Amino acid sequence: MDREWSEFGRASELEPIGVVDIGSNSVRLVVYEGAVRSPTPIFNEKVLCGLGRQVGSTGHLGADSVSSALEALNRFKAIARILGVKNVWALATAACRDASDGPDFIARGERALGARIQILSGQREAELAANGILMGFRSPDGVAGDLGGGSLEIIEVKSEALRQSVTLPLGGLRLIDASDGRIDEAIDITDDALDHVSWLENGRNRAFYAVGGTWRAIARLHMEQTDYPLHVMHGYTMPTEEAIDFCEEIRKARKLSAMPGIEEISRQRREVLPYGALVLERLLKKLEPSAVHFSVFGIREGLVYGLLSEPERRKDPLISFCAEYARLRSRSAEHAFELSAWTDVLFEPPGPKETDEERRLRHAACLLSDISWRAHPDYRGEQSLILIAHAALGGIDHPGRVFLALTNYFRHMGTGASPESEGKDKLSDRLKAIVSKKLFKRARIIGAAIRAGHMLSIGQPGIIDETPLSYEKHKLVLSIPTAYAALDGERLRRRFAALAELLEREPEIRVKR
Repeated sequence: MDREWSEFGRASELEPIGVVDIGSNSVRLVVYEGAVRSPTPIFNEKVLCGLGRQVGSTGHLGADSVSSALEALNRFKAIARILGVKNVWALATAACRDASDGPDFIARGERALGARIQILSGQREAELAANGILMGFRSPDGVAGDLGGGSLEIIEVKSEALRQSVTLPLGGLRLIDASDGRIDEAIDITDDALDHVSWLENGRNRAFYAVGGTWRAIARLHMEQTDYPLHVMHGYTMPTEEAIDFCEEIRKARKLSAMPGIEEISRQRREVLPYGALVLERLLKKLEPSAVHFSVFGIREGLVYGLLSEPERRKDPLISFCAEYARLRSRSAEHAFELSAWTDVLFEPPGPKETDEERRLRHAACLLSDISWRAHPDYRGEQSLILIAHAALGGIDHPGRVFLALTNYFRHMGTGASPESEGKDKLSDRLKAIVSKKLFKRARIIGAAIRAGHMLSIGQPGIIDETPLSYEKHKLVLSIPTAYAALDGERLRRRFAALAELLEREPEIRVKR
């Protein structure tokens, strides 16, 4: 039992961090691998306790809810001990903040958990939600909203600057309690609360970042209704008007159980779904944002973000994740970085133009290019595609995610491969449709370049650094020095020719012998 975590594919030098989130609806423990720019959860468990169900009307936490929460906290203590988590941070939100017996519950909860529990102010809760957006998105610019069971936190965020914020008593359970279960009454309560927030117009034509389990459930239902092919929540985007219409459909549904995908939503969550939908609907009408971006990063990730050093915060979340993944899963992370630099030449004049974002995605693709090397050769393309398309990536949208998956599919299977024709587990035409034709073409080019680079270097560092690419008039040239002349061969030439063809150049390999 004393084996290093690295034997199981974890970074052994990282100190795990446990975050307990005691919300108005759920109590959750997430254990992260460590305090890094792109944190990976190694354990995640949620219990729907409903602590805030009657706080608005009675001022008290329900006895059954308290019992359920204490039982969960006692279990979380045991889990943290088994996982060797020395640092456990516990946060309590609106229900414990507003209930008269909140302090008594916190005292009992601290005994059950064996750790201090901090009751967050509304302002602090909003700040942590915004920090979660900073953790999960690159250079966010807009307004973040975090809907819980007891409250709604809204905060303006632009890159690292957190601006105006407000906390409102519009959580799903709180609305049910305040409106006595009458949806029309809940609309009036919501509109009245939002009308008092004068700065919401600052969100016009900017992004809205939706945080919270109820809003994620709405996104999941939308995926089902639209037959969306990539069931990854983080970065899922809905046009504003479409989001408003869909929320209104949920709010007005006579029979919620008939909606496609509703069986995937827990029964406890279904109760608050219409109320969460109406809050989102009314908020979007006030904000008029450019689009709605759903986030799986919230106050827990925001707390971890606050623990990071300034240099760690400044790291790109996508590149940080891919670099760590390369270190854990590939034969050589050093070679992955070499590929990034080796392919730079292809997108310098007179090669195809490349934006900063396209360059970033190309580097990420290079870092992920060898993560499936242990798989059977016939399935490396498929495994790469599935792993990358569904990985816990931050700082990337869905088209970018599919681009990375496609690039590494072509890296293994060749650019002439047809993913959609090779079985139901392969990339489908619907998934491929998420990327533009331009992005699809780039995936083929970069996949071909990585494929040629791996054939030349055998996946080992220190080789492609000495075998540069260059453009000469209508030619793409690969120069191989004497020391590596023996690496030239028919398979390398085929792969290099495929790359040159995609770049509309004639291939030439120059070998010094």
